[in-house]
Amino acid sequence: MSITESAPIVPSFEDGDTGRKLAIICSKGNLDMAYPALVLANAALGEGVETHLFFTFWGFDMINKKTMGDLKFTMLGNTATHLPQGLGGLPGMTAMATHQLKKSIDELGIPEVPEFLQQIVDSGGHLWACRMSADMQHLQPDDLYDEVEAIISAADFIEKSAGAQLLFI
Repeated sequence: MSITESAPIVPSFEDGDTGRKLAIICSKGNLDMAYPALVLANAALGEGVETHLFFTFWGFDMINKKTMGDLKFTMLGNTATHLPQGLGGLPGMTAMATHQLKKSIDELGIPEVPEFLQQIVDSGGHLWACRMSADMQHLQPDDLYDEVEAIISAADFIEKSAGAQLLFI
């Protein structure tokens, strides 16, 4: 093998336990903020990283049975849309923006939020709901996605995710 050639890097999946942990705090429930957490969790699980998602405040929309299948995307306040902000306030713009984003996501073969959560759980990921947020929203375990392991306090989540790389989305 010459200096300019390199051997391919082939991951070893023999031992699924890498000793690494990732904890993602999901604090937003709009469509464009749900996917970053789900994609990162899925990628981490694919690398053998122990992964925990903690849903708090508006992130509860991702695991609330009544809202999880109908998350919205709004242009208002989102300068990354590169459109005049006033357009976002027009009637029907949220529905149109949501439709366009869902279409783009579907064209890439990315599952919708409920299916993506199931994929994460099936890959060994852990879903936790914030006790304070559940109490504030008057939600019980039956109101939440069935795969949420428990409603726990912030202190409990800190214990479960000790030593983890932490992302706040």
